[in-house]
Amino acid sequence: MRILAVGDVIGAPGRHALRRMLPAIRSEVAADLVVANAENSAAGRGVGVRTARELRDAGADVLTTGNHVWAQPDVDQALGDDDLRLLRPLNFPSDLPGRGACTVRVKGYDVTVVSLLGRVFMNPLDDPFRAMDTFLLAHPGNGGASQRPIIVVDFHAEATSEKLAMGWHLAGRVTAVVGTHTHVPTADARVLPGETGYVTDLGMVGPRDSIIGAAIEPTLHRFLSHRPTRSTVADGPVGFNALLVELDAPRGTCRAVYRVDRLDSSDSASRRPGSARHPSLHHEGDLNRGPFL
Repeated sequence: MRILAVGDVIGAPGRHALRRMLPAIRSEVAADLVVANAENSAAGRGVGVRTARELRDAGADVLTTGNHVWAQPDVDQALGDDDLRLLRPLNFPSDLPGRGACTVRVKGYDVTVVSLLGRVFMNPLDDPFRAMDTFLLAHPGNGGASQRPIIVVDFHAEATSEKLAMGWHLAGRVTAVVGTHTHVPTADARVLPGETGYVTDLGMVGPRDSIIGAAIEPTLHRFLSHRPTRSTVADGPVGFNALLVELDAPRGTCRAVYRVDRLDSSDSASRRPGSARHPSLHHEGDLNRGPFL
């Protein structure tokens, strides 16, 4: 079994690129399930009914979120629509709308996806480590079909140390831990002891010529002036960052992980003036036959 975990989808450019690129990538890497982070899909902040439906229609099977989950006014409706499979972080108070995990049937096995939110450099929230411990104690497994439940955790966190700590905390207990939130893909994808796949950050599906998805000029102005500046989603060529997790489904373990990083070079992807001054490098790895970010 193969699961494709896709980084934060950023605004309209990310949604449109996902629709254009995901079907071909899913076919190429033979992914049986696609998990995408929808945290920034509505104008760069949050997710609503329409944007969640757009991501599902593009081919994402389960949608995770993070610290911006409550930003859109109709998110409660989206979280309540079981067909959207939109998750809010597990470690929010249990009486809030939505759910922090869902289980889908894939090739005869139950696959559980968990959305989890970090606390370092974030607003205070319930302890994600204890929340996962409690969840794993209560999780029913795969009805006897697998030695270990197939569980993929999207840990949306700022600090690399907290993400690594979560990876080691869950090593041998879940199938994979994938980090999101920073929008910058990391080069540390590996299989941890206990056969748990791990990467500190997936990256994003968002404008390459940007500052983590935001337009460069206003974001630079904020750093230079130290004054509040309204950020907007950038345009231009869109990068697609993801991780392919290859499983031993009967055992519930991870065999291998592969980064999948592409650039949307279609004519429908808008381009910033001057972006041609920064040509893409090309990487010829098995899963990166397109331009490498």
